[in-house]
Order: sequence, then C-alpha cells, then structure tokens
Amino acid sequence: MKVQRPTGGTGSVSSVGRVSAAPTVKPAKKVDEVSDATAPVDVASIGGIPEAEFTPKVRAAIEKLMKEVQDVRQELDQAKKRVDYLEKLADQDVLTPVLNRRAFVRELDRMMAYSERYEVPGSVIYIDVNGMKEINDGLGHEAGDEAIKHVASTLLRNVRSSDIVGRLGGDEFGVILLQAPPDIAAEKAQFLSGEVAKTPFDYEGNSVNVHVSHGVHSFQGGDADAALKAADMAMYEQKKAKQEVSGETDAS
Repeated sequence: MKVQRPTGGTGSVSSVGRVSAAPTVKPAKKVDEVSDATAPVDVASIGGIPEAEFTPKVRAAIEKLMKEVQDVRQELDQAKKRVDYLEKLADQDVLTPVLNRRAFVRELDRMMAYSERYEVPGSVIYIDVNGMKEINDGLGHEAGDEAIKHVASTLLRNVRSSDIVGRLGGDEFGVILLQAPPDIAAEKAQFLSGEVAKTPFDYEGNSVNVHVSHGVHSFQGGDADAALKAADMAMYEQKKAKQEVSGETDAS
C-alpha cells in the first residue's frame, strides 16, 4: 500500500505493520475549575447529603447552621472570659490589689507542697500595720483605708513577680517568699518594713507616716494555717519588744 508522505512523496508500508493514531489527550482543567466543580459535592458529602439534593435551600440551611455554631463559640468564649473575671474577683481583696485571705492561704498551701516536693526552702512574712487607731481617730476611716492601700502598694512594688502578697484581714498582710531560707526572708521582711516607714502617703494635704511590725516563719512543707500562726506569733514578739524599748503601747 502507498502512504502519502508529508513532503508529497510516497513510500511503501508492509502489510504486517499497523498505523495507529496517537491517543487523544484532553487538556487538563485549571485548578479553579476543578475546585468550583467539586466544591458542592465535597460540602454535601461532609454533611451526608447526596449531590442531587444539594439545592440552594439546603445550602442556605447549612450556612445558617454554621453561623449558629459560630455564634455559640463566641458565646462560650465570652462566658469563659466572664468566669476568669469572676474567679479573679473572688480571689482579690475588696480594698487593695492583693489576694484576699482565702486565696492567700490556698497559695501558701500550694507553695508549701511545692517546697516539700522539690526540697526548696520557703518563708512567709506576717505584717501588722501599727497605729491604725490613731490614723482613724485623727483623720477619719477613709484615711485609714488609704493607709491600708499604701501598705499594699508598697509591698507589691518591692517583691519579686514570683512572690505572693495577700491581705489577711483588717490591718494585717502576708507575703510568701519561695526559695527564701530564714536569713534571706528576715532581710526581706526588714527591707519591706523600712520601705513602708520611709514612704509616707498624702491624705488631704497631710503627710501620713505608716509603720509596721513583722514576723517570719520558714518552711519546707507543712500546714498553711500552722505556718501563718507561727509567723503571727513571731510578729507579736517583735511588736512586744518594740513596745518595751519605746515604752509605748500600739493602738491598732
């Protein structure tokens, strides 16, 4: 048989051979076209809905459901923030920016358990504000409140971020020092008392000086209430010694 060559000539082809056409290759679809074509099917398959039933009405229902889910997530997030706020409010003292007694004792328990487990020393300082009755009687109870706030802010400014300050009630405060053996804790307590004494606060044009007494108890495990009681007793002994030297009686 004769085959016409592209140049116009002819040539012989054996009858044994076969001339077969090259397979037809369809052009590949663009990525966007594939995504657009399969998107409804993918969404439907996720929801368990047959493609034939994925009508505009069904699509609208799914979109509405997805929005409701998003709304629920936002509400849960807001609720969590509210819970966090309330928990912080429950732990904070009503007058000062430090922990209340309940939260302070809880943290002291936690720190004492930590110190026992990892064999690191810790200490708690018990602080009592002197002369509160004199301030209240002379300048009023609002001045007394300002004195308490002044002591709290002074303590916060002069402790480490790892230390914990709490108001134990009335004119009494506590400071938890982790990794602080007795000598270091005693130095810190003396330093804090000095900072309070040398920084008077102003109240209605009056410069008011505040002094405190302190006691220290060091621990490596144990019970929080017992530790506070021991630190309180140490504070009382210091206050008593001061009174014996000065001959004055503290009017708290």
